[in-house]
Amino acid sequence: MKWKGRQQSRNVEDRRGRSIGGKGIAGVGGGLGLILVIVFTLLNGGSPTDLVNNIGIGEPQSEGTYTGTAREEEMADFVAVVLKDTEEVWTDIFAENGMTYEEPTLVLFSGQVESACGIAGSAVGPFYCPGDQKLYIDLSFYDELSQRFNAPGDFAMAYVVAHEVGHHVQTLLGTTEEIMPLRNEMSETEFNRYLVRFELQADYYAGVWAHHAQGLGYLEAGDVEEAMNAAHQIGDDTLQRQARGYVTPDSFTHGTSEQRMRWFERGFENGSIQGGDTFNTNNL
Repeated sequence: MKWKGRQQSRNVEDRRGRSIGGKGIAGVGGGLGLILVIVFTLLNGGSPTDLVNNIGIGEPQSEGTYTGTAREEEMADFVAVVLKDTEEVWTDIFAENGMTYEEPTLVLFSGQVESACGIAGSAVGPFYCPGDQKLYIDLSFYDELSQRFNAPGDFAMAYVVAHEVGHHVQTLLGTTEEIMPLRNEMSETEFNRYLVRFELQADYYAGVWAHHAQGLGYLEAGDVEEAMNAAHQIGDDTLQRQARGYVTPDSFTHGTSEQRMRWFERGFENGSIQGGDTFNTNNL
């Protein structure tokens, strides 16, 4: 990606170096974000004990002195550029559909972070909290994406950011509000099926952004393939097979590798907010 020198978003909140104090799970405001955080941990082989440790309860939040490495500061600039481009793309798409796009905030953190959805540790990976309409990213995830998930490349990380922005789009369109109440109306297995459709729609929206990113002048040969590989590597079946040696489809919450790749590609080809209705199709 030819991203250096491009304009960065001003909607970035840097909380790196802060210590976190906690309300724990009891302090969650009922947002869907924490569910997705929990799912991410368990899908990657984590245990409930790991989850408690990652959520954690510490000292009251305080300011800290944080000095990132040159590589980390470069990644901070990178995600700010990607966020800016998502803002431009979705502002235009919403306007074309007679709507106004409200820009989310991206929070950079290290170790642990407190959101309206609760407190989460770095091990949960990037997530979006609809309660405060913010994306949360520990920049160490870039190396984890490359080394642990075998999905290297700048555009692989751009896909991750665009996917979380896709969840913000769902919040603005009212999709999140429709899905959340279902938690209390059906079994876990049934709700998981809705979560899969929810996640695949965010992948579709990430593909829509990638379609328009072609016209922004910084995509290079192989960039889209990096995103497709990332979508494959973080599919439920691939993650479960790596963590457990087998898969349990009833526990899927994000979609298989094939589904994630296909819906991202569909969004990339369409470039339109239309065509991403994953909830009313039999062909996931």
